Amino acid sequence: MKKHFIVTISRQFGSLGRPIAIKLSEMLGVNFYDRDIVEMTAKNLGMAVSEIKEKEEGGSGFSRMMFPLGRGATETQDMIFNEQTRIIRDIADRESCIIVGRCSDFILGNEKNAMHIYIYASYEDRLRNSIDVLRMSRDEAERMIKKVDRARKAYHLHYAGYLPEDLMHHDLLINSNLLGVSGSAESLYKTIQIRFGLNEEEEE
Repeated sequence: MKKHFIVTISRQFGSLGRPIAIKLSEMLGVNFYDRDIVEMTAKNLGMAVSEIKEKEEGGSGFSRMMFPLGRGATETQDMIFNEQTRIIRDIADRESCIIVGRCSDFILGNEKNAMHIYIYASYEDRLRNSIDVLRMSRDEAERMIKKVDRARKAYHLHYAGYLPEDLMHHDLLINSNLLGVSGSAESLYKTIQIRFGLNEEEEE
C-alpha cells in the first residue's frame, strides 16, 4: 500500500522554489499544485480567472506572485481564501502531492502526514536568478523582489498569523543556491523518502 503524504513548499521570490518543486514532484511521482489552485478556486466560485487577474497590480504575469488571489475587497478575499482552503484540504485528503505557497503550510499545519519546506536564497542570488532565469531587467528584478516579499509577508501574516519564513512552522529550510535546482530537488527527495518511509516500489 502506498504511503500517503503531503509536502508544502513556501519560497522567496527568485529562490527558484517553483522549478525545484516541479522537479521534486517528478522524482516522487506525485502531482504538483500551484497556480492551478487559483483556477480551481475561480471555477468553484463562478468567477473567471480573468476576473481575478484583472484585480492584480499591473496585470503582468509576475503580479500573480504578489497577489495570488487578486486584490479585491476584504470580503471577497476572505471568500476566495476560504474556498482555496477547502480545495487544498480536499487535495491533501485525496492524494499524495506537493502544494506550493497559498498558506498551505498553515492550512495543513496539523496534518501528521505533511512536511513543510521553506526555500530561500540570498538577495544577490535571488537577484541573479530573476535576471538570468526569469529574464527580468535589473531594475525590474529589484522592484519585484521588494514588492513580492512585502506582499507575501502581509498576505501570510493576515491569514496564517505568522510570516512565511517563520522557523517554528517549517520542518526544513534549504538555501537553493547551495545545490541548485537539481541538487536541491535531489536533497529534498532523499529527505522526504526518509521522513515518510518511502521506497522505489511505493513511488511507482
